Amino acid sequence: MTSRTLLNIKDLNISVKHRGSRRPLVHDVNLEVHAAESVGLVGESGSGKSMTIKAAMRLLPKNASVEGAVEFEDRDVNRLGRRELAQYRARDVSLIHQDPRAHINPTRTIAQFITEGVVHTGAMSEDAALERACALMRDVGITDAEKRLAQFPHQLSGGLLQRVMIVTSMLTSPRLIFADEPTTALDVTVQSDVMAILLEQIRDHHVAMLFVTHDLDLAAAVTDRLAVMYAGTIVETGASSDICGQPLHPYTAALLRSRPSTTEVRRPIAIPGSPLSAYEVTSGCSFASRCSFAVDRCRTEVPHPRLVEGRTVACHRVEEIADQFQERAS
Repeated sequence: MTSRTLLNIKDLNISVKHRGSRRPLVHDVNLEVHAAESVGLVGESGSGKSMTIKAAMRLLPKNASVEGAVEFEDRDVNRLGRRELAQYRARDVSLIHQDPRAHINPTRTIAQFITEGVVHTGAMSEDAALERACALMRDVGITDAEKRLAQFPHQLSGGLLQRVMIVTSMLTSPRLIFADEPTTALDVTVQSDVMAILLEQIRDHHVAMLFVTHDLDLAAAVTDRLAVMYAGTIVETGASSDICGQPLHPYTAALLRSRPSTTEVRRPIAIPGSPLSAYEVTSGCSFASRCSFAVDRCRTEVPHPRLVEGRTVACHRVEEIADQFQERAS
C-alpha cells in the first residue's frame, strides 16, 4: 500500500465499568485505513465493531476505559484538546449512523440539522453550508432541495433521511467517513439505492471509508480490504476479494456459509451456538466453542495474529484446515 495512512488503531482495548468490575468489550484491535481506501469491519452483533468506531471518534461513554492508540494522520485522537477534537469531528472525519431517525432532532428542520454542527465549529458559514447542502442534495437524488431543507424529519421517508445523513457527512469534505451499518434500518427496496449513492459520493470525492456491517457479502462488494471481528478482536484481515474467495479463519468461512449464495444453489449453514462478547471469553481462542476444527490447544492457548498468504490471521491451525473450507462449501 503506497498511499498514506489516515487512521491507525494500535492495540486498542476498551472496557466498561459494570457492577463494580470492568468488562472488556474490545481486545487488542489493530487496524489501518489509508487515504481514499474503503475498509470493511465485519462481524455479528456484539463483536465490538461500533465500539471501535466510537473510540475512533472519541464518542465512548464516560464509564469506558481505553488503552492503546487511535491516531489520525499521526495525531493521537485521545490527546486532542477540546477545540482540536471539535475540528477533527467537523473537518477530518464524519459518521453515518444506522438509524437516521434516532439521530435527527425531530423538532428542528433539515436545514438546521445539516448546518448546525459546521456553523457552530466555524468550519463553514451558514450561507456557505446551505449552498453546499443544496448541491449535495441534488447529487444524492433529493429533488427540490430548498423545500426539503425547510421540512422536518417526520416529513421525510427513511430513505430520504439517510440521504440527508450522507449529505451531512460530506458537507465539509472529510477525508474519512465512518459508516455504521448505514442501510440496516431501511426497507430492502431502498437499501441498494442508498448504498450506491454513498459509494458514488466516496469515489467522486476520494474519501476513505470504514464500513461497519454484519453482511460479509455486502462489505466485500463495496470495500478494498476487510477486517473480520469476533468477540472484540480482529481474527482475519486482507483484501476483500481474497477473503471472500478463500477464507482462512474458520469464523470467516462460517460467516460466508451462513449467507444465501447469489451464484449457486445451496442451503445456508447456520453457525452453531451463540456469538460471544469479549468479556465472555475465558481462555484460548474466542471462537473455539463454535468451531468444528478446534482442538485442545485452541481451547487453552490464545492465537496471535500472524501473516499467512498475505493476510493477517489469528488461528493456530490455519495452514492445516484452509483447504477444507472449500470442500465444505462445495
